[in-house]
Amino acid sequence: MPGAKLGITVPEKEYHVGDTVTFYLNGAPDNIVFYSGEIGHNYELRDRLYADNDLFVDFTSYVRYGTPFDNMKCMVSSNFNGVYDVENVEKAEWTDVSSKFTFSDGADRVPSGRVNLKEYVKNEEDTLYFAFLYDDKKSNRQNNWIVRTINVEKVSPEGSVTQEATMSNIAWKAVDFKNLDKYWTITTTQVLIDGGANQPENEDWLISMGFHVRKSVPDTGITLKNISTTMTEYQDVYTQSGTFNATFATSSEWYSGRSSAVTSVPVVIKP
Repeated sequence: MPGAKLGITVPEKEYHVGDTVTFYLNGAPDNIVFYSGEIGHNYELRDRLYADNDLFVDFTSYVRYGTPFDNMKCMVSSNFNGVYDVENVEKAEWTDVSSKFTFSDGADRVPSGRVNLKEYVKNEEDTLYFAFLYDDKKSNRQNNWIVRTINVEKVSPEGSVTQEATMSNIAWKAVDFKNLDKYWTITTTQVLIDGGANQPENEDWLISMGFHVRKSVPDTGITLKNISTTMTEYQDVYTQSGTFNATFATSSEWYSGRSSAVTSVPVVIKP
């Protein structure tokens, strides 16, 4: 009867980044899955569906024409239902987060700063929407705003970074509240709106796709063997320093049942 237990031996107490770590395997389980312990490959996080992730947003902007004033805002909502029309935008609760960002005062490509928006996500399954709100008063010359770039990144508690969106795939949708002749122009490289000269009051929203901020991708392992193969050692190269919990999840099956085991060994990687 095959057993699932596996003995693991690591010959050295310490290694350095880039070294080859050899794990010697003593046992004959049918299946072996290896988790290095590095970011994204942690056995303890293999079933994690939600995490206290950060969501960072940054963009670059440019304003011209007229006298710049507080007519460009950044808004977020975690209860917008994803229906991009006036009625449903009004139904949602929006929070003005403009004070967290830096906007152009006439210079081009002004960086906004990198802002963490996770505090605006109330529940694990909430979806966060980010919006630019152009709200200009009747004037001789309203402003022209251009957003050149935008980046949205999700960062796990362990530091794993996932790019959620850039200008080319953030899936902007424009919702026009006032002065339908003036609206956001959306391209894959920038978005812009020009209120124009001698125009009435204008209000235009530009809303992103929704971001599942707390949703987490479970960590994964590498399948080393199945019942048809044998293995006495495994080699891995660690690319970061630290102490990692290298884990081998094993199992064996036979006609009367199944057994499983988990064996872990610390791996110390120096710079």
